[in-house]
Amino acid sequence: MLADSNKVFHRKKILVVFCVCTCIFVLLFGRLIYLMVWRAEHYSQLATDLHERERSIKAARGRILDRNGVVLADNKTVCTVSVIYNQIEDSEAVINMLVKELELSEEYVRKRVEKYTSIERIKSNVDKAVGDRIREYDMAGVKVDEDYKRYYPYGDLASKVLGFTGGDNQGIIGLEVVYDTYLEGKAGTILTVTDAKGIEVETAGERRIEPVSGLDLCISMDMNIQSYATQLAEQACAAKEADRVSILVMNPQNGEIYAMVNVPEFDLNDPYKLPEGTDENLSAEEKQNILNGIWRNACINDTYEPGSTFKIITAAAGLETGSVTKESTFNCPGYIVVDDRKIRCARVGGHGSQDFVHATMNSCNPAFITLGLRIGLDNYYKYFEQFGLKKKTGIDLPGEAGTIMHKKDNMGNVELATVSFGQSFQITPIQLLTTVSSIINGGNRITPHFGIQTVDGEGNVKDSFTYPVTTDIVSEETSAIMREILEMVVAEGGGSNGKVAGFRVGGKTATSQTLPRGSGKYISSFIGFAPADDPQVIAIAIINNPKGTYYGGLIAAPIVRQLFENILPYLGIMGYNQ
Repeated sequence: MLADSNKVFHRKKILVVFCVCTCIFVLLFGRLIYLMVWRAEHYSQLATDLHERERSIKAARGRILDRNGVVLADNKTVCTVSVIYNQIEDSEAVINMLVKELELSEEYVRKRVEKYTSIERIKSNVDKAVGDRIREYDMAGVKVDEDYKRYYPYGDLASKVLGFTGGDNQGIIGLEVVYDTYLEGKAGTILTVTDAKGIEVETAGERRIEPVSGLDLCISMDMNIQSYATQLAEQACAAKEADRVSILVMNPQNGEIYAMVNVPEFDLNDPYKLPEGTDENLSAEEKQNILNGIWRNACINDTYEPGSTFKIITAAAGLETGSVTKESTFNCPGYIVVDDRKIRCARVGGHGSQDFVHATMNSCNPAFITLGLRIGLDNYYKYFEQFGLKKKTGIDLPGEAGTIMHKKDNMGNVELATVSFGQSFQITPIQLLTTVSSIINGGNRITPHFGIQTVDGEGNVKDSFTYPVTTDIVSEETSAIMREILEMVVAEGGGSNGKVAGFRVGGKTATSQTLPRGSGKYISSFIGFAPADDPQVIAIAIINNPKGTYYGGLIAAPIVRQLFENILPYLGIMGYNQ
């Protein structure tokens, strides 16, 4: 009886084991079918990925074109040389060849050739002729891929505007970085199949995912105007032994910038070159600081005391508040006392009695101080903000500086007096030119800019850029009066060196002393626009720390005059004799 019971128990045990094994088998078979049928593509891709080696192909960066289609930033074909450790058959031969062709140290090359990695880059941006020679050696494990390097056909032209790219072809400064997402394109890939040892399977060939080129950027700059303005700035910088000279040329109606010059410029094709005579023992940080100074765009990154060009803003605020008319009279004995401060006029003997038009023509400090005090702190601050001076212009370049102005609560009569004629605060050249444009164009605060649109390789427009405009900065009446007065400044006043034969030109000169006072350093400038009755172009020339004669009317106004003599006919602007 006990034996029968054991037999039954044993049979049940076998049956249970059989059922469990059957279930496991069914599950495993089901899993196998699932993997082979429904997941076949996935695991096939994993197997392929395991044996595929990937090399990146840079996309051609979009070009930068001036308003006439002239190429200002282009691409140059170069090569990237790499090695694949598992595929090298004769490492010594590879090392010797690369040292010779790439002009690198043996230590550097050996370290990379003998490094056990899937792929090791030896050198990028190799001249195409050198890359072709290396390819002709046909050495196993050596890869030469064609690549792109940024190339600037005009060297240092507009260097601080265009900017440049790094080794990865991404923008570093200027328009190159602001519009990087449009210009950069999408990298491609070269895929090669290898065996279990990492050796390339020659019969498998290569699979390529082609790169997508970046979009071309069309900008408002005119290469001819930029070139001529640069020539004038270089001449002035040399003649006056100045620290730097800046010139801005813009359309005051829409904010399109035709030229932005900052002399000295730097070579865009060799942006990391330090000035001759630089101490070779400088730290990396010290060298970078020098480069940052070289790359700095004074037109937007730096502020300065504008001096008498700022009287345009005071005059406009005075007209808007009714604090002055063209016929208002002022008396100038050569100075004015504000609280306990005696502030002198540039003309020691004074200008005597004069109406407001002649006070502006004479750039009389006491007259403008009187006007500023008449306007009053509250109204002056109101118009300072209404004109947009407390905000940045929004120009499409990086690092724009803001206006450095007294806090209203810290301003007294003396501060208001000095601000009225353009001292004791700081502003950028682009902010000043933009604000003056808004005053003379009928009262529309425009946004200065370069970017117009992007186009693809076939010339199809992909993006069109628009910019904010704030209307009613000043009334049409105030704008017309300011154009008339500023035309008189050039026709018969202190800006006479800005006259252009056959054209109506308006403008204002300035000569401001840099801090600390008494240093003997000055900033000379002149703003001019034409035609005076319907401004189509406005320009400012700024000379920093000129030697010898430093008055803006004598050294800055002639720069704008020469500029206008050439570019007004070029732009198709008609003079009054035409």
